[in-house]
Amino acid sequence: MTGVHQPEKRTASCQCGAVTLELTGKPIAAATCYCHSCQQAGQAFGALPGAPGVLDNDGGTAFVLARKDRVVWLSGSEQLGEHRLTPDAPTRRFVSRCCNSPICLEFTKGHWLSVYSGRIAEPDRPRVEMRTMVSDRREGVELPDDVPNYATHSGKFMWRLLTAWVAMGFRAPPIEATKGFQR
Repeated sequence: MTGVHQPEKRTASCQCGAVTLELTGKPIAAATCYCHSCQQAGQAFGALPGAPGVLDNDGGTAFVLARKDRVVWLSGSEQLGEHRLTPDAPTRRFVSRCCNSPICLEFTKGHWLSVYSGRIAEPDRPRVEMRTMVSDRREGVELPDDVPNYATHSGKFMWRLLTAWVAMGFRAPPIEATKGFQR
């Protein structure tokens, strides 16, 4: 049908292709995070055999934030291992056990999933719109001013999360409730 709008769709996958997920709709945001936790996790992931890196040269971690109700696991969710920086951390990162690819980060009480941008094919990957938590960046790192650089989570960033949550009816489903997820 001519004139019918098709929703945006992106596929993210591990480097061997065993784990795939589909993101539908406009992302909440495309951001690079410089917080200490993302840097620590990125260093740990970079030490895994054959793992693709998630840290940019400047120490940032690029993510595409998607509503959990718009995430569908197409294959391989049973291949996911969970990584937490501490046993009681409110965030957990998922890494494919097949090829050690970091896939995404979930704030367990949140309504969004932060997918590592590098897991999305370059032509489909949204451009970074902002940098967050730049006050935590490594000493000596100078950032360009091509996008806003926020010292913490900005009002704009928080507003986007809030409007997505409102659109979801204030629900925050666990990732295990998303279609196709198996453990």
